[in-house]
Amino acid sequence: MTVKGVLFDFSGTLFRVESTESWLRAVLTASSLTLPEAELVRAAEALERAGALPGGAVPAETPTGDLAALWALRDRSAEEHRAAFTGLSRRVTLPDPTLHDALYDRHMTPAAWSPYPDAVDVLVGLRARGVAVGVVSNIGWDLRPVFRAHGLDPYVDVYVLSYEHGVQKPDPRLFAIACEALGVDARDTLMVGDDRRADAGAATLGCGVHFVDHLPVAERPDGLRRVLELLD
Repeated sequence: MTVKGVLFDFSGTLFRVESTESWLRAVLTASSLTLPEAELVRAAEALERAGALPGGAVPAETPTGDLAALWALRDRSAEEHRAAFTGLSRRVTLPDPTLHDALYDRHMTPAAWSPYPDAVDVLVGLRARGVAVGVVSNIGWDLRPVFRAHGLDPYVDVYVLSYEHGVQKPDPRLFAIACEALGVDARDTLMVGDDRRADAGAATLGCGVHFVDHLPVAERPDGLRRVLELLD
């Protein structure tokens, strides 16, 4: 396989969201609210079990009823994405009901995300080799400011975001849009992601697929470097 283009997932692949506890602390601080430490930790654990943090843990219990329908299609639009995650958040009692929307807003800020340690080196390496780079993400908001804030945007040629197209991975149409935008045949494209269901949809088009582990940043210092090795 001659790789002329590489598509990357966002969350769990190039970037990792902050911990649930850090997320809650930041929002409480911004809202000038305080909780006793033990209560804060318990609330953070409950939010994690609920799967309320986008990019964090999946719900420990599968959503039911109306929330189940939202959850299944959460990445098709900004409205469905917010409704799904704030719906999960509201399963947890917090000191002020406005915190649920504040938590959702917080996760969209660049401060909530950290690039994996080797992300910029791998993107620079691909640019040096003349390989086109795209980001294909199931998401309900514009992640471009995150890339700009962390200095990765200059190395990305196109962004294909599910909510902007009303299509979510593993639907091969989203990967086809990305390949067309890059001007690269799918058979010459490698998809790199952490979700063995969603990201594997690229294989339907003939793309190669490479998986990385969705781990905290400190636990995955060089998980992306294999991408450059696959090109050599």
